[in-house]
Amino acid sequence: MTPIEDHSYLKTCAQLASSLSISLSAARRKVELFAAKQGIRGLDERKQIAEKLLKESVSNSSGENDAVAVQLDNLLTALAEDENFMIED
Repeated sequence: MTPIEDHSYLKTCAQLASSLSISLSAARRKVELFAAKQGIRGLDERKQIAEKLLKESVSNSSGENDAVAVQLDNLLTALAEDENFMIED
């Protein structure tokens, strides 16, 4: 992922990261993956995707009382490729 120096794009990604309780790089990666799935390459379209994901995140978190617990459960769910990962030998 090449660095993008657009302030408004980075600000929107930072707000998305804060809303989802993830890192800025993870939020940018989420936007990049969503854009790649739709075949979008332009910066303006990526800004729109980031704003859309931010609106969805804010609406989802404000709509439920247990949103934090559900979000934590989703974050702690193991991916299929990480299920058998061992930290120690």
